[in-house]
Order: sequence, then structure tokens, then C-alpha cells
Amino acid sequence: MKPKKKINPKIFGRILSSLYHYYPVRVPVTFLCILFSSVIATIPSIFIQKIIAVIEKWQPTKDWANAGKEIFPLIMILIALYVLSIIATVVYTQMMATITQGYLCKLRNSMFNGMQKLPIRYFDTNKHGDIMSHYTNDTDTLREMVSQSFPALIRSIAIIVGVLFIMLYYSVWMTLVLILGVIAMFFVSGKVGGGSARFFMRQQQSIGKEEGFIQEMMNGQKVVKVFHHEEQCENDFNALNDALFEDSFKAHAYANILGPIIGNIGNIIYVLIAVVGGLFLVLNTPNLSLSGMAFSISILVPFLNMTKQFTGNINQATQQINAIVMGLAGAERVFALMDEVAETDEGYVTLVNVEVAADGTLTETDRHTGKWAWKHPHQDGHLTYTPLQGEVHMNQVDFAYEEGKTVLHDVSVHAMPGQKIAFVGATGAGKTTITNLLNRFYDIADGKIRYDGININKIKKADLRRSMGIVLQETNLFTGTVMENIRYGNLNATDEECKNAAKLAGADDFITRLPEGYNTMLSGNGSNLSQGQRQLLAIARAAVADPPVMIMDEATSSIDTRTEAIVQRGMDKLMEGRTVFVIAHRLSTVMNSDVIMVLDHGHVIEQGSHDELIAKKGTYYQLYTGAFELE
Repeated sequence: MKPKKKINPKIFGRILSSLYHYYPVRVPVTFLCILFSSVIATIPSIFIQKIIAVIEKWQPTKDWANAGKEIFPLIMILIALYVLSIIATVVYTQMMATITQGYLCKLRNSMFNGMQKLPIRYFDTNKHGDIMSHYTNDTDTLREMVSQSFPALIRSIAIIVGVLFIMLYYSVWMTLVLILGVIAMFFVSGKVGGGSARFFMRQQQSIGKEEGFIQEMMNGQKVVKVFHHEEQCENDFNALNDALFEDSFKAHAYANILGPIIGNIGNIIYVLIAVVGGLFLVLNTPNLSLSGMAFSISILVPFLNMTKQFTGNINQATQQINAIVMGLAGAERVFALMDEVAETDEGYVTLVNVEVAADGTLTETDRHTGKWAWKHPHQDGHLTYTPLQGEVHMNQVDFAYEEGKTVLHDVSVHAMPGQKIAFVGATGAGKTTITNLLNRFYDIADGKIRYDGININKIKKADLRRSMGIVLQETNLFTGTVMENIRYGNLNATDEECKNAAKLAGADDFITRLPEGYNTMLSGNGSNLSQGQRQLLAIARAAVADPPVMIMDEATSSIDTRTEAIVQRGMDKLMEGRTVFVIAHRLSTVMNSDVIMVLDHGHVIEQGSHDELIAKKGTYYQLYTGAFELE
């Protein structure tokens, strides 16, 4: 059995406070308009009582002319109040439309802006489809609650309170009879509504899981078909869908039976009030009321109308439980995403453009000079500028993605400016982990990493990553032109610089053969390009960024041998004068590296140049000669 999940009551208050924060004028005005129209809805009973009292007054003399003179002003006042109520209703419905859509827009902006600041760990540990569900299903349930359920609930509560005071004004005894019936209503509402709340929360979680699964299957459709896993995927989806069905069924079953139960209890109360009122009239029972009026037919008739109105609005309020609980469940997930802890950055060393004088003095400038330096403020107030050279040292680094499961053990890497460092080893040996630590996608558990002699923990993450170009094994292209996708590496790059980067990467040849060349639109992660072509664009994107340090994580893994030769020439030009870290399974791509590091289960077991490692006839030699393979 699934654990019970209850809605956090603080979520409701947070929604109201955030609505007021975004709309400090419109929300109060809307609230007042709803209250005004609700008060007007309670007034007809008072007028009915007065009209019946007038009829009773003139009944003995049959002077209907004078009766009409007294009734006519009452009717005109009631009509005027109804007109004002209509105006108030139009105002608040229009304002609610603006408030609701504006509120959701601001929430989505807050979610997305916050999501951009989350660490990579969050996206590695949460399904992307589930994250997307926050922007679709969860915000949609919140929309329905804010635009419809909130106003309906406020209106119902206002009418209930108003009618209750009018009832007490006319007859305390009759009101007490009504309250006894209402207690039964609340008892049933609490029992049924509580069950509904738990299952609606579980429903939102099940929707997120199902969407996450669908997103994974869509991304991996080719893999599914290649390995004939269609039937297994169907079974897995059916299990998730059945869980969603079960939660949704129970949630709506509770919610749907609540209305009829409350409605019928209301009918029973109505009959009870009629019987008790009739007995009071027959027995001439003394009336206890705030008005001091004697109990009569002029009180009983509007009282019956108010009873129907009272129980009807209680029913109306309980009917909102469905949307409110779903909205609160969605809001809880939305706020949970907004409350995720952003990636921390304690760095204070920044990357700046500098001009280099003849004597080597560095001067900071706002102009792009192509020369960079680390701006290092010190506690005594003075600044020092360290040239950006790309010298990287990892000293005895330990790291674990999960506590107690160490991935890297005492790893040391030393890369001098312009050197090419290659990492080889089986999948899971820790190659990509090292590059993730250089970018500070994750922070080390022990040891030191220094960049140009500066501890990378002191460097602002944005500046650190700006100084490093990276080409990943998986290429992500965005909806836009080929030119825009290349320019993603440097938004200030000119068209000519983008084209030069494409030529350097060997991508210019196939780009010029596209229907519209560099202006060809790409969509669906570049689905109209081959895997190799997409990889070439990723390399061009890194080239246009022109960083002093390059990370190539299986950069040529998706390129055929002929294309690889073209790309390799471009990459060799790209690597000139830069510090380069290369991860590759193809040993042919790392043979010309200055240092090759062989990793095994997070340990560096060999390092040296290609010739040195071949001479040792160790693990690298066996890999190179095919004695055993990387996997």
C-alpha cells in the first residue's frame, strides 16, 4: 500500500500571499467585488420577509393599493442592488482572468529562472519528463483553482456567513436546528474530502512519473526498436498508467460522491426546517431572535429559502474540493521546484579582458582584446591580474557522486599551457567525471584543483566555464538556424567568425550544401542532420568560443573514419596553443597527446606519452595491440 501523502496547509497561504505580492491592488479589489456580489445574494430573503409582512398587514382590509405602494419601492431597491451585483460580477471575473494568467506567467518565469540556476546534479537525479510536468499539468491545476475555485469558495463562504446572521436575526431556534444538520454535513465532508486530498496528491505524482517515462521512451525510440523492447515498454507504461488510473479513480470517486451526499443532506435539512417551522406556528411557540419579532409565516417562508441557499452554498463549497486539492497538489510541486537550492558559488575571482603593455603589464579594459586575465581581489583591497594561460593541476583528488561510493581515488593530473592530455579507460573508469570536476559541475570531496595557480573554488563558476570549451558525446542543437547554433558558443561572434569556426571544424562543406546554407532552420535537435553533422556543429560551436582550454568528451565518437580525418585536422588547428583534455575510446585520436592517462575504477594506473606507454608494455600496450578492449 502506498504511503499516505497529505497536502501541506501552508501551501494555501503561500498562494494567497504570492497573489497579493504580484497584484497588491487588483487582488483586494477583486475580493471586495466578490464579497459585494455575495452580500447582494443574501438580501432577497430579507425583501421576501418584508413583502410577506406587508401582505399580512393589508390582508384583513384587502387594501392592495396601499400594499402595492409599500411593495413597489422594495422591488425597485432590489432591482438596483441586482444591477450593482451584475457590475461587480463582471468586474471581478474580468480581473480574475488577468490575475490568473499573469500569476501563472510569473510562476513559470520564476520556475524557469530558478531551474537555470540549479546544479547539474538535480537534472541527473530527476526525470526530465517529470520536470516538464511542473510547467504543464501542475500549473494547469493551479490555474483552475485560482480562476474558478477560489472565487467560488470565497463567494460561497460569504453567502453562508451572511445567511447565518440573517437567520439568527429572525429566529435562533430555527437556526440551531439548521446548525445540527450542517454539523453532519461537515462530518461527511471531512471524511470524504480527506480521502480525496490524499489521492489527488498521489495523482499529480503519478502524472509526473508517467510523463517522465513517456519522455524517456520518445528520446530512446530507436533503441527500443533495435532491441525489440516494444512489448516490455508497453508493460512498463501500462503499470504506470494503471497506477495513475487507480489514484485518479479513487480521487474522483471521493470527490464525485461528496456532492450528492451533501446535496441530499441539505434536502433532509430543508424538510426538517419546514416540519419544525410548521410545528412552531401550530403550537404558537415563542420566538427567540435578535430582531425580537414573533414567529410567523413571514419568517418561515424566507427561512426555508435561506435554508436552501445555506445548504446549497455548503454543497457548492465542497464541490470545489476537487479542484482545490488538485491545485494545491500542483502548487506544492511547483513551489518545490522553485524552492530547490540553487547552485552555490562562493567564487570571487573573475575573468576580464586585458591589454598587454610592452613591459608585460596587464590593464583591464571593457573592449574585447582577445587577451584574458584572472582578476583577483585580495583582503587588503588591492587587485592582481593573472594571465589566462590554461595551466591546470589536479592534486590527489577524491570524489563520490553518492556518499560512500567513491568514483575517483587520489587522482592527480598536471596540464601545462598548450599540452594535450588524454584519458583512456573502460566505461565508468572516471574519465568524464574528471572533466565534470574541472567545470565544477560537481565539487571534489578532497584534494585541490588549481587553474593558472588559482584554486578553482575561488573562481566564479560562470567565468571558469567561460574559459573552457567543451564538446560532449551527446550533441544538443536548438531550434534556430545553423548560424545561430554555431553562435551559441559566443553570442557576440560575427557571421564571418562563425563561418571561420565551421571551416576550422570541417563543417563548412556540408553546411554550404544545405538548402539555405547557414540560414537553414534546425528543429528537433537537428533531426534533419546526420549524427556526424550534428557533432561537427558542436565542434564549430566550441571553436567560435575560442577558449584557452578545450575538453573533448568522445568528440569524434559519432563520426565515420573518413569524416574523422577531416575533423581531426580541424581539431588539431583548434587545439594549437590550447590546453586540451581528450576522452576517447579510439586510441588513434590520442596517440599524439603529450600525456596519456589510463584509468581503471577511478585510479590512474598508467601515464606517459604514447611511445613511453608502448615501451612499458602495460595496460595501454595491451589496449593498443588489441590484447583486450576498453570495455
